[in-house]
Amino acid sequence: MNYIVVTGAAGFIGSCLIQRLHNEGYENIVAVDDFSKVEKLKNLENKSFIYKVKRTEFFSWLDVNYQQVDFILHIGARTDTTETNWDLFQELNVNYSQRMWENCAFYGIPLIYASSAATYGLGEQGYFDNHSVVEKLKPLNLYGISKNEIDKWVLKQETAPPFWAGLKFFNVYGPNEYHKKRMASVVFHAFEQIKTTGTVKLFRSHNENFKDGEQLRDFVYVKDVVNVISFLMKYRPDSGLYNLGSGKARSFNDLVSAVFNTLHKEKTINFIDTPEDIRDKYQYFTEAKMDKLIDAGYNIPLTSLEEGVSDYINNYLMPSLYF
Repeated sequence: MNYIVVTGAAGFIGSCLIQRLHNEGYENIVAVDDFSKVEKLKNLENKSFIYKVKRTEFFSWLDVNYQQVDFILHIGARTDTTETNWDLFQELNVNYSQRMWENCAFYGIPLIYASSAATYGLGEQGYFDNHSVVEKLKPLNLYGISKNEIDKWVLKQETAPPFWAGLKFFNVYGPNEYHKKRMASVVFHAFEQIKTTGTVKLFRSHNENFKDGEQLRDFVYVKDVVNVISFLMKYRPDSGLYNLGSGKARSFNDLVSAVFNTLHKEKTINFIDTPEDIRDKYQYFTEAKMDKLIDAGYNIPLTSLEEGVSDYINNYLMPSLYF
């Protein structure tokens, strides 16, 4: 069996993906990341992989080992939506991904890379993963812009990997996000707040069309995310951009209700002002249109918010375990 490369290996989704691949019998996994960030390394404890390659050394490694690489899963990225340093996004999200694409095209290696629902901005064009809208999208933050720059760029390329997919992740939650701090999911923060104070803080609505707590997001469980990646890797349907969400918008009230119910606690919410640094960049509604993935043959039912929250809390957060 040749190598499967996972970038962002020590991160939230990347580490869950390595475990998913191991569960399927893949043993020759190459883990690529910046391994200097100690807080992320627990995600890789007890994980099975054959090599660790530093992110900065990966392309040199690939030049030597490309004939043994079956697939590259490029999940690594700078994902902080509050980051204001464009040069960082340009280097880590745009330039690195372009180089990854060019290497995969040159060496004939299939590629899946992480895009984001942040590319959709306020959803003026809807949440359809058809390629015709990509140039029209108006992301609300530099992270979303960086992801859309890559999507726009790949669609213009005349040479491509033998199979490729750009996955527009919606609001992913689940195990192995302990290190993400402010950027961790609302499920994680709600669990921590209930544990320490018995109450949850939610952002007040600053949009007259939405009541407090009724802001709607497409929350998708990380186990569904890695299932979809595994499916695309195996079956390689038409190349292109694919939404990866649950397909169902749910409110933050729904989400914290699921957390309180799982913990058998009475619901208590305190609404606070949305921080000013993200207030004008805040998505009040997201919902993935999942038709393209379903039409490509993906038929595993997606996890409901209540099921995902219950599994995450009972099997990972309560016992402080990793996936």
